Amino acid sequence: MKTAIITDSTAYIPESILKSEDIRIISLNVIFKDEIYLEEKYDAQTFYERMRTEKELPTTSQPTTGAYVALLEELKAEGFTDCIAIHLSSGISGTYQNAITAGSMVDGINLHAFDSEIAAMAMGFYVQRASELKDKLSPEAIIADLEEMKQHTNAYFIVDDLKNLHKGGRLTGAQALIGSMLQVKPILHFEDTKIVPFDKVRTKKKALKQIKDLFAQEIKDYEHVTAVLIHANAEEEADAILADLKAEFPHVKFIKSYFGPVIGTHLGEKSIGLGFTNKKFDIL
Repeated sequence: MKTAIITDSTAYIPESILKSEDIRIISLNVIFKDEIYLEEKYDAQTFYERMRTEKELPTTSQPTTGAYVALLEELKAEGFTDCIAIHLSSGISGTYQNAITAGSMVDGINLHAFDSEIAAMAMGFYVQRASELKDKLSPEAIIADLEEMKQHTNAYFIVDDLKNLHKGGRLTGAQALIGSMLQVKPILHFEDTKIVPFDKVRTKKKALKQIKDLFAQEIKDYEHVTAVLIHANAEEEADAILADLKAEFPHVKFIKSYFGPVIGTHLGEKSIGLGFTNKKFDIL
């Protein structure tokens, strides 16, 4: 048995990990009017600069079944007998379901799909865990391990600018205007596979304090904690927040990641996320 690990481009896993762990990526798409871009090939900063100037939000789409079938055929040709496919939450994308469909269409390789029920590098933690276990456990045992890990993995997101929620139809123009004037910063999280509001807080400083408090409460009984600070084209702010987190939680292993075009379309520029799990990783 030879097992491959597949994830999608919304994991935003650092390139150094992808190369060393031989993780395969299937890309979602970002669409500006009639221009289609593979997310993994679209520079995030260039994307945010363009989104800032466009009147309408770009749209996003999942990988086609054909693209997924082609990836599975490629893996089969390389001698893989099984693959573990870890994807963006099924409540916000059809990528997970497309993986299952593609798996049923290719003989000679077994696809084991896992719905992360989350996004970004918080999903990447599952990918890293599966990668570390792929030569030690059966695919079925790895999926069971990831399901258990799901009970101890979470993420919170702070929306900095309400424009994207307005453009995306989640807020009226008046709501967005009033919210911006009052410096309202929605805190979002995943619940039953969907991104939903957790709270609305005045000022980003207060929102950051709240997710820090939530983080402290949720990890208090964990022996090991790995956390990721995620930003949407806000590198300097992310570095400052990360420095504070490291000082306040010295026992936690922190890394930094980013929101690329697909998740950035929905959350908007300057958004911040904090994801965490109760696992210690060899490479992170």
